[in-house]
Amino acid sequence: MEELRVLVPNGMLGYGFPLADFERGMQKHPHGIVVDAGSTDSGPQKLALGEMTCPESAYYKELSILVPAAKKAGIPLMVSSAGGDGTNQHVDLFGEIVAKIAAEQKLSLRVAKIYSDVSKIQIKDALEAGKIKAMQNVPHLENTEIDAATVITAQMGAEPYLKLLRSEQKPDVIIGGRTYDPSPTAALGIYYGFDPALAWHMGKIIECGAICCVPAGKTVLGTLHKDHFLIEPLSPDSKALPHTVAAHTMYEKSSALNLPGPGGVLNLESCEFKAETERITRISGSRFIQDKNYTVKLEGAKVVGYRSITVMGLRDPILIDQVDDALTYVKEETQKELPQECAQSQIIFHPYGKNATMKNLESLTDEPGHEMCVIAEVASPTQEMAQLVVNRIRTTLLHYGYPGRIATSGNIGMPFTPLEIPLGKVCQFNIYHLMQINDPVAQFPVTIQEVGNK
Repeated sequence: MEELRVLVPNGMLGYGFPLADFERGMQKHPHGIVVDAGSTDSGPQKLALGEMTCPESAYYKELSILVPAAKKAGIPLMVSSAGGDGTNQHVDLFGEIVAKIAAEQKLSLRVAKIYSDVSKIQIKDALEAGKIKAMQNVPHLENTEIDAATVITAQMGAEPYLKLLRSEQKPDVIIGGRTYDPSPTAALGIYYGFDPALAWHMGKIIECGAICCVPAGKTVLGTLHKDHFLIEPLSPDSKALPHTVAAHTMYEKSSALNLPGPGGVLNLESCEFKAETERITRISGSRFIQDKNYTVKLEGAKVVGYRSITVMGLRDPILIDQVDDALTYVKEETQKELPQECAQSQIIFHPYGKNATMKNLESLTDEPGHEMCVIAEVASPTQEMAQLVVNRIRTTLLHYGYPGRIATSGNIGMPFTPLEIPLGKVCQFNIYHLMQINDPVAQFPVTIQEVGNK
């Protein structure tokens, strides 16, 4: 086999993709369709509360296109990190969606589901055996945190996908639990005999779709060769340029040269990015260094309270000029009036228009804009307490007689009602650790079933 073509419709299942670009990709006869569905980027609530990144209807709509396309072409469809968090619950839900599509479209499908939930007993045993270590800037793991987490998952590598590809009756659809993003593409590359390093590197880039291209798009084709791979956007108006592809290699990574994952490290010290054509980039020189001990990243989250916010618009230049002092005053006054409640709560101000995004990391300017939006966030043990504290913050700033104040009708404009907005449970990642395991296949159990036309 001289080349392996992997089609990625978009960087996140459920985010939508241009049908014309996907069809253009299918015309290139890919050997597999790979799409990631998960990320911790949007916070811990998915794990803690069983929520998904996108509505179920978004997954159904896109899988209704991808499943029959893969079946017709006779290639595997590989979906990783089902639902966003990759929990067993969402792997099963994706299985139900695929079964529904098979029945509706009269397809006969062999569907494999890979589960990634990890029992708390196994994690406690590994902790006691010294086989768990914290990620950077993460505290040492305690049994109390293991108990507090709702569901704990482990990021799988390429091995569970590779075993399914090597089975006598290959699945038409593989639905994976929590997965290290490049793993399905790496599995395809290794299965067809290509350099694992190049397969891992190509997977790292294309799992985000055509974000590495300009203008950034959604659908991308990765083509793996013996000593290099190619990145090609499927939108005719987009280009994969060497510097943009190289930049995306470093995306979400703490090191530009060493990218750790399950089973090893992708080393890029000798990597080269060159233009193959004016819109296709060629990458070579990647190396994969296997770890002595196989580790997987554990992810767990817990509920820590309830959150409420209020959204306030500021326009008076006199107030904006002293907004830091004003917010300090509001917080101190609220703490004086509600000492018991504030002692149990966390109060955070987000002054948009004055470094709210970067906060103390901002390097461009400390000058506020001519208007500001201040979001006051309160996290408390109960929703009622959060509502009370954020209400007091809003009313205090509304009528604060700041130095130089001229108008007395109210200091802020409020675009939403209710004025205090309850956001429900607030969650926190409490397990973000590496666990050493013995078997990267057995750790992730698999079920296979026939769905649709029997």
